Order: sequence, then structure tokens, then C-alpha cells
Amino acid sequence: MTEANRYLQPGSTIGIIGGGQLGQMMALSAKEMGYKVVVLDPTPDCPTAQVCDEQIVAEYDDQEALQALADKADVLTYEFENVSQEALRKLTHVYVPQGVRLLEITSNRLAEKTFIRDEAQVPVAKFARVENPADLDQAVATVGLPAILKTVSGGYDGHGQFDLNTAADVTNLKANWPGGILILEEKIAFTKEISIMVSQTRQGQLITWPISENVHQNHILKTCMIPADVSSDLNDRVHAIAKTIAEKLDLRGVLGIELFVNQETDQVWVNELAPRPHNSGHYTIEACNVSQFEGHIRSIVGLPIPTITLHGPAMMVNLLGDELLQARQAFPDYPEWHFHDYGKAAVKPGRKMGHLTVVGATGIDDLSKYFQTI
Repeated sequence: MTEANRYLQPGSTIGIIGGGQLGQMMALSAKEMGYKVVVLDPTPDCPTAQVCDEQIVAEYDDQEALQALADKADVLTYEFENVSQEALRKLTHVYVPQGVRLLEITSNRLAEKTFIRDEAQVPVAKFARVENPADLDQAVATVGLPAILKTVSGGYDGHGQFDLNTAADVTNLKANWPGGILILEEKIAFTKEISIMVSQTRQGQLITWPISENVHQNHILKTCMIPADVSSDLNDRVHAIAKTIAEKLDLRGVLGIELFVNQETDQVWVNELAPRPHNSGHYTIEACNVSQFEGHIRSIVGLPIPTITLHGPAMMVNLLGDELLQARQAFPDYPEWHFHDYGKAAVKPGRKMGHLTVVGATGIDDLSKYFQTI
């Protein structure tokens, strides 16, 4: 039996690189199915460590610690894209079903956009590579304005991004050059942001979850409404795009795909790929027959994933900073809430501390009203 066709029975050990809330929810799903879980994370008692069997406290690029994790695990996965690719390649005696190529593509915006455009051949905004101020002029001529200049790696929730709306913005940025390799992306005229989760089983079956309609505040995801308010044709196109990307990647595990939609022109563009479960897929825990986290575990251990069904309309809201503390107090008054507290040690403004999910129209109305009052 090849590694790609391997089935790991319950009782086997899953190693997770990264101990945040995504790892925590992966671990919870794995434990429900009878798997053991070991996590590597530099923060003692991180969210994942609170629900798994063992933690290795070390930095993500610590080769010795990563090998120790590999030695304990039958299969290895990761909860974020900034894993050391070099370190992963050096690991021995462990199965990494997602592989390193997925990280190579998704950890670098230039590689990601090029893959989407050239290999997957699905719609993506115009983009250009920028290495110095002189490149920026040529890139602007190719991409046009308005545009967004971004670092090619690192950066999230709006960090490492520069809005360029006018020629004056370009001149100012050249005078205050951020350095490094950058990417200039066309600023899409979209009417809404959506996302979809996709996975592939060891048998080659492509599985998608319902599309989420997302609202961001200060570049941080705030709310998700499911199902997204899109036309039937657009819904079908987005699911087809997700399956095409997954097939081209020979995907294992879950991939999150963020997209822009312009309903007036009936257009859709892929914005970003995430090589693991995604914040906008948290609703699947309560609103679907199989959550994105269970789907991720099923895919990496070689189990089939049934066709996904949605129990009813749902809403997910991120609890940022001290919103978690307020929600803890309000929880007894809202029996329809599914309350998720990640157990992070420090409450910081804008930090994702937990989330709430409700399923059904009444719960959605009540949750919307609650956030209008705080």
C-alpha cells in the first residue's frame, strides 16, 4: 500500500505543527474519532495543547523538535502556512499527506497567484512582481490603479499591505520603500467576499462545503453568513473552481479558498488560498453533518468523507479582544449560541479569542441584535 492510499486506524497518532485555535479544533475532531494527538508549539499550554495528549514546546523551525514530533506521529499536519519547508523536507519516518508543494504555493503570494492563473486557470486579479521602486512604475502600468502592494510572504489580517489609489500614493510609497519582494495586485471592484472549503479523499473524491458570505472589519474576518446570497449559477461556478484547484494540487486535508464576487457583472475571482481549515469554515462544526475539521482529519488519515449537508442557515461571529469576556457574561441569556472559547492566555484588542455560531433564522436574528447592542 502506498503512502497516498494509506489508512491510519484510530489509536494512531496525529502530529500537528501549530497550537492555535485551528489546531485545537483539529485535535478535538481527531480525539472524537479515537486518534492520539501531539502538538508542537512554542507557547506552553497553547489552545491545542489544552485538548491533546502531549505538547512539544519548541519553535516551528526547530529541526530537532520537529523530528521528535515526527518520531511520535504516524501522520503530520499543520495549522498555518508559514511552516519551515526546509525543515519539513528533512523529516524522516513520517507521513505528511499535504506535502510541501502546497506550502510552497500558499506561503508566497506570487507563487499562489501564478498557480491560480497558470495551472488552475481560474479567474484571478491581475498582478505583477515588484522588487524595487523602478519595478513599481512598470507594475502600475501593467496592473493599473487602484491596486494593492503586498509583501509576498508573511502578513495577515491586513498587515504588510499598502493601498495605492492614485499616482501620489505611488510617489509616496517609493519615497518610503518597504523593501523585500512584493506583489502588486489589481484592486477588484467586488460587491461581496465569499469563501469555500474543499477537500479530497484518498479515493480521489472531491468534497466541498457550502459557500460562506464574509464581512471584515479592519481587515479581520468578523461575520459569516451561510449559505451565501449568490445566484445558483455562481454557486455552481464557485464549487467547480474549488474542485479544479483541489485537483490541480492533488489536495489532501482541507483547503480554504477566499473569493471576490461582483454580482452586478456576475464575475468571481479567487483571492487567497489557505492550506488548512479556515476561519470562515468554523460554522461547519454545528451547521453541517461533517465539520471542516473532521473532514481535514478524515482526509489525512485516509477515511472517506460523506457528501456534505447543511442543517439550516447559519451565522458565525468572531469574538475579538474583550468581546469574549462580554460574551461569557451574556452566554446564559442565549441558549441557541454555540460558544467557542479558545483558551488563549492573554486578551488583546483585535485578537481572535473565540467565536459564536447559531443555526436557524431565529438564532441569526438574536445574534445580530446582540452585536448591535455591545
